[in-house]
Amino acid sequence: MKLNEGVSIIESILFAHGDPIEAEKLCQAAGIEADMLEKLINLLSDRYESTASSLQIMKLGNCYQLAVRAEYSEYVRAALETKKNTPLSPAAMEVLTIIAYNQPVTKGFVEHVRGIDSSSVVNSLVEKNLLEEAGRLDVPGKPIAYKTTPAFLRSFQLSSLDDLPPLPGSESQVSFDEILISKDEEKNESEEPQKGNTEDVPAGS
Repeated sequence: MKLNEGVSIIESILFAHGDPIEAEKLCQAAGIEADMLEKLINLLSDRYESTASSLQIMKLGNCYQLAVRAEYSEYVRAALETKKNTPLSPAAMEVLTIIAYNQPVTKGFVEHVRGIDSSSVVNSLVEKNLLEEAGRLDVPGKPIAYKTTPAFLRSFQLSSLDDLPPLPGSESQVSFDEILISKDEEKNESEEPQKGNTEDVPAGS
């Protein structure tokens, strides 16, 4: 397989798939080895950069997605007549932060940290595809645990959970007090709009 042909194959799969696709599945579909995938992805990204394309390749954990660059997303949304993105509520941001830094966790864990019922907020974040079920814990009642999704990484422009900013005094887990301190410091440092739209615009959809 020639490099140009391989690049075109990867591009066609990403375009048609629309959603994030795992690297292993992408390799299988393209009929290539894992060590060749990154090379082809880089070549395709270079092609988009050199032509000032509105498209980009996003790496989301172990997945790849073809997406429209942020500066062009409003035009795509207008064409698709989608609703304007709305920022997450403070409660949703709190719940999302707790789960992102401690996942996988149950609704009970979130409620214990916040000191208030959070079921509806968690359910809302699941509906927005920012959270998903991560199985059941092997404890009495077998409660459902939740974790963040690839859509969460896209919305906050993260390549992986390793890119989450450190919180003051955090080690393996963070407390709600630390989350609030971090949020207050960010607010004082900048009044720029907060990242975290609930929609993105994948290509091919």
